[in-house]
Amino acid sequence: MKLFQRLLVAPAALGLISPIAANATEVHLNEISNYSDVESIELANAFDSDQSNKSLLLAGGEGLADTDSYDGGFSETTTASFSADFAIGAVDGSGIETTVTDGNEVLQATYGFQIDLNTSFTGEDSLDISLDAGNSNGTLAEFDTNGEAVTNAATDPDTTASDILTVDGVSYTFPIGAVTAFVGDNTDGSMLFTTACAYGGPSNTLDDCANVSAGITGGGLAIGAAYDFDNGFTTAVGAQFTETGIATDENDDSYALNVAYTADSYGVSLTYANIEDGNANDTFTAVNGYYSFDKFSVSAGYEVGDLDDEPAVEDETEAFFIGINGEVGPGELGAAIGTYGKMEESGGLMPERMMYEAYYSYAVNDGMTITPLIYSVEGSTAVDSDETGIMVKTSFSF
Repeated sequence: MKLFQRLLVAPAALGLISPIAANATEVHLNEISNYSDVESIELANAFDSDQSNKSLLLAGGEGLADTDSYDGGFSETTTASFSADFAIGAVDGSGIETTVTDGNEVLQATYGFQIDLNTSFTGEDSLDISLDAGNSNGTLAEFDTNGEAVTNAATDPDTTASDILTVDGVSYTFPIGAVTAFVGDNTDGSMLFTTACAYGGPSNTLDDCANVSAGITGGGLAIGAAYDFDNGFTTAVGAQFTETGIATDENDDSYALNVAYTADSYGVSLTYANIEDGNANDTFTAVNGYYSFDKFSVSAGYEVGDLDDEPAVEDETEAFFIGINGEVGPGELGAAIGTYGKMEESGGLMPERMMYEAYYSYAVNDGMTITPLIYSVEGSTAVDSDETGIMVKTSFSF
């Protein structure tokens, strides 16, 4: 709030300074003695540092600045969190890589940095802004700009090879009666969805728990709403619109519905999405679930898609996943297997391209975590060899 107030006051300050500068040559020193002693004291007090810091209001700007509590910092309802991720590792096998090194065990290093700003104006709403920076070097390409590991960096839209700071998303969440709603830009339309999955591995491929397309992501404007029945059941809707327009024939829109039930040790969710692709309307349905035992949790997911614009014999997609994670010693051990993205039907067959991963995440302290990861991706064709990567990720939060 203080930032916006100061931006509003700035034009008034410039307007005040201009006439002062224009009339400076008209001041006559011999007339200063005509001022009374009281007036002189008041003029001197006007330039006193203690007084000026407490009197920030300009003509026409009354009420813009909180003169009693202003200290130049964040407001009491604004928080900022920071995180940085570093990784070093190598990839063996060409896989889908097309770089000159061809993925032959070249040692690579990469990083990601993120700033999250959160502000509440009423105590029940939230304005959230995420700023990201990072790089993606060569064949390792294990991180996107959020610091999350990715293995398909060649096609992942969040992956960047430059060190540019970008706005990863701006959203405003607010209540409408008993319903929670949001509107945002460059934000997932599924932001308020509940996906029943306890697995959160370091790779960006398997941690979607096979909810690949039904959990709509990317695009321009996003809106949505959610309702909690207070008995374990929740439901949510979301929509995603491209930058070229909203609900028009010229742009591709995405709409999705999510229902979920969560209990103390298990949960299940169903997500359905209709995604426009040109003149076609592709539909996707994903089912996810998890069960938590004493020390570990098992998660699974399955998604099926119907491609509207494909021939009858090539109109389906599939994705599945199963993962396990839990406490082992001072850290968390996890492993997962699933499809590399989604499989698209070809020639009446559903070719499988699988990915496998295992990790161990160890918290050195409250702000530092080290995570070794090893993964393998099957080659997409007989020509492409399997891809195996190993890396160590160090994460800082502050």
